[in-house]
Amino acid sequence: MNYTIIKDTQALAHVCEKARLAQVVMLDTEFVRTRTYHPQLGLIQLFDGEQLVLIDPLEIDNMDSFAELLQDQSVMKILHACGEDLEVFQHSFGCIPNPMIDTQLMAAFLGHGLSTGFAALVNEYLSVELDKSESRADWLARPLTDKQLDYAAADVYYLLPLYQQLLEEVESKGWLEAVQQESTLLISKRLKTVDANNAFLDVKGAWTLNSEQLAILKVIAKWRLLEAQKRDLALNFIVKEANMLEICRLKMTSLKQMNEAGFDHREIRRHGNTLIDLVKQGVATPKSEWPDKITRLMDDPTYKQLFKRLKDEVKAVSESTGLATEFLASKKQLNQFISWVWLDDRSESNLPDVMRDWRKDILGEILNKQMK
Repeated sequence: MNYTIIKDTQALAHVCEKARLAQVVMLDTEFVRTRTYHPQLGLIQLFDGEQLVLIDPLEIDNMDSFAELLQDQSVMKILHACGEDLEVFQHSFGCIPNPMIDTQLMAAFLGHGLSTGFAALVNEYLSVELDKSESRADWLARPLTDKQLDYAAADVYYLLPLYQQLLEEVESKGWLEAVQQESTLLISKRLKTVDANNAFLDVKGAWTLNSEQLAILKVIAKWRLLEAQKRDLALNFIVKEANMLEICRLKMTSLKQMNEAGFDHREIRRHGNTLIDLVKQGVATPKSEWPDKITRLMDDPTYKQLFKRLKDEVKAVSESTGLATEFLASKKQLNQFISWVWLDDRSESNLPDVMRDWRKDILGEILNKQMK
């Protein structure tokens, strides 16, 4: 592999101008996300069949030409397992690759598991063994080692021939439109805006609280999300979820209670008094504004048997189509479907995944009949 490292605005503009003449461009990113709310971009890899470049965003003042390439409708962007890459692009450039296809999704339509890794596919389709030992490297450190650079370049160099083989198979089996639909669905899910007022619904264990306690959690969870975004810190580095739940259960209004509960002293020192004020604010919420108690599907006595019936139908469709069961409908997607029927009364404005696009035709209607 012969690759070029791009470190200035002019060189980047030249690369992007040439890349925009290609029909398809391979993209990947390397980033760090350990303590931060947003992923921290360290490197961008690009291969258009001729240019193999590693773009250093830490050195380049103006990345506008790259953002323009991302949004160029005439160039198909190819990525693998791109969920976090989409977040990186959105946070760093305010846009995402469009149009875009994910080769992990292509492989899923060819019978591979939904989470099949890039190295496994490259080994199977290209008979090349990739060294993935640098996957956890610090991509913000400089200088990057030769081993890191080689690793990064390989991720797009081999992506092109892999994509070409997958595309041929996907087209021959009639799945190309479905691949594009699934890529669009992935984008909509990954970039879904979190409503701070509903952040409490994403707290694991929130279902264990009663309505009054949820009123407190709603206030704290909103504050935690906004604080995490403002300071660019992972949510649990603001306040741990388990601690939030304990605060709400006991309606804690003293630092002594937090100490006795074993909270980290740094958390108490930094946010203790703020949390006390938030608890008081939550307690003052009028009863008419308390959130409803969160009910779990599995607590319904008919759920277990229904879920098994639906899972059996998914298995039957899996056997007839060759698609993996977890790709057709994961547990989360089946629960989303059940909620749609039980709680949303089959609302057309809030369709679950299995009742949209390609899934509806081969699976959704079958599942829907099981609910009548």
